[in-house]
Amino acid sequence: MEQSLAFYCDVLSFTRTATVPDESPYVFATVQSGPVEIFFNAQGPAVDEYPAFAGKSIGGSLTLYMEVSGVEKLYADLKARVKVTMPLEKKFYGVTEFAFEDPDGYVIYFRRTGE
Repeated sequence: MEQSLAFYCDVLSFTRTATVPDESPYVFATVQSGPVEIFFNAQGPAVDEYPAFAGKSIGGSLTLYMEVSGVEKLYADLKARVKVTMPLEKKFYGVTEFAFEDPDGYVIYFRRTGE
């Protein structure tokens, strides 16, 4: 949980908006950047609430797409601080985007707004 919070706040400039409990170790947290809000659950409490998560690995099963203005600048700012999985490029379907992994292995795509 702490590693994810540090990544989203320190690297991606999200703001921590809530943690449960107030002090680490956390079982739940939220971060926000503009209209984007992301919830985090610690694995143990998540399995307690949703038993179907038991035995499932974290990461690799979800991609997040976010449209942003200034995707080129964002890529330039982030590429040395994240694990890039797809460099910035205009795809054959007409969208300029790049992708990287967060600390838990989830793939995050940023694409140019309006394409």
